[in-house]
Amino acid sequence: MKPANAESLAHLITELDLVPALPVADAMREVGPNGSPEALGQALVRREVLTGFQLERLLKGQRHGYRYGNAKLLYQIGAGSFSRVYRAIDVETGAILAVKVLRNRYVTDEEKCRAFRHEGQMGCLLRHPNIVAIHDVGEEGGASYLTMEFVEGQTLRELVKLRGALDLPKALDLIHQIAAGLEYAHRRGVTHRDMKASNVIVSSTGQAKLVDFGLAGVDESGDGALGRVDKPRTVDYAALEKLTGTKDDAVRSDIYFLGAIAYLAIAGVSPLKETRDRNERSEPRRYTEVVPLAQRMPELPREVSDFISRMMSLDVMERWQTAAEVTRRVEWLMVKVAGAPAVEHGPTASADHKGSVMLVESSTWCQEVLRGFFKKIGYRVLLTDNLQRALTRFSRLPYPADCLVMSSHSLGAAAVEAFNQLSTDPILADVPAILLADSRQGEFEATTQVDARRRFVLMPIRTADMEKILTDLASRRG
Repeated sequence: MKPANAESLAHLITELDLVPALPVADAMREVGPNGSPEALGQALVRREVLTGFQLERLLKGQRHGYRYGNAKLLYQIGAGSFSRVYRAIDVETGAILAVKVLRNRYVTDEEKCRAFRHEGQMGCLLRHPNIVAIHDVGEEGGASYLTMEFVEGQTLRELVKLRGALDLPKALDLIHQIAAGLEYAHRRGVTHRDMKASNVIVSSTGQAKLVDFGLAGVDESGDGALGRVDKPRTVDYAALEKLTGTKDDAVRSDIYFLGAIAYLAIAGVSPLKETRDRNERSEPRRYTEVVPLAQRMPELPREVSDFISRMMSLDVMERWQTAAEVTRRVEWLMVKVAGAPAVEHGPTASADHKGSVMLVESSTWCQEVLRGFFKKIGYRVLLTDNLQRALTRFSRLPYPADCLVMSSHSLGAAAVEAFNQLSTDPILADVPAILLADSRQGEFEATTQVDARRRFVLMPIRTADMEKILTDLASRRG
């Protein structure tokens, strides 16, 4: 029932626990109990305790769709065929979240509900700085929802539409990040099956993140964490695999469409005719008529156009076979062609510095806190948010820093996995390293591989104790 006056709207707001009692009482004094519900609502919107989205629903008398789990919806930020996406706030922690809600018309469609939950399960499995993290999968008021990491930014498709072709160093950096996220997923046995520019979000700080694993499948050669699942794929993947005679070739199909994303970033146009018509998308001619990047951009370094062409080869045996191969190649291109440094300047000790650390952490706030901590004890700090990039830099001599410090604060289990790689990769065996975990992540210690060159450190820790650890690790370098 629609609220008849300000007082009935105030009761509804209080009952739904949308706004604290004090601002409601303050707004009620302004408009009076017999004032209009619209007037009370606008007063609360002016006080920034109610959003226009919430008010619109309240004035219609809607009692559901404000909260999903701990997330309180603020406003809609996107919509697709099957779901809507909202910006939300965690009522317990105050953190900003994104909430994806299945549309009402699919609530009784078990197949759609199952696919939606599958997307959530896949996302919960994957924790990597270049993949949007999903925190919770649930149902509220009969509606299925996912709560996930909120990324302030835009899709790669929107970015290219706005700016056109990206400059080569920027494009290669984004391609490297996307490939790193895909490599991580593939190592876990998870294929994406819907790689496209609109499923890559680029944050305001330039970090690329893969989103929407809704069509993802688990490869039996992976860790099998989700068990056996069906392997759906987009019509684009199905058409490509039919043309190349490689049914369910998800890993190499992901690589093909990663190549299409890279082509778009560098050329500013899609290599494939863009259409929503399913018949046109399934037409083999769409793939055989791709204009080679070298022809479209003859001024482009040949190594780059060859790299993209190989990703998009219709001969699957000529295509890059793994995302790891793609990642390594684009790292080479970033050095060879785009002018990125192969390594940071080697570790230096001066009158102002006892040594240096490379810190891997994706949270800007946490980066600043830890930078200050290490600077306080006299160490120069190099920063990166990419675990695999850090490992690559330490795979070559001279090392870019005296010690590699990985923080699991925001990177979670991905930091543990990368840290453990130091013990299993002979090239990285001599790298001095520390895994930092916060007080809520003590369980990581049981799965962390430590030895004379690698330490697990639970924060907080005294500066004197950290300085002692760094000194000890430095003394053990070969």
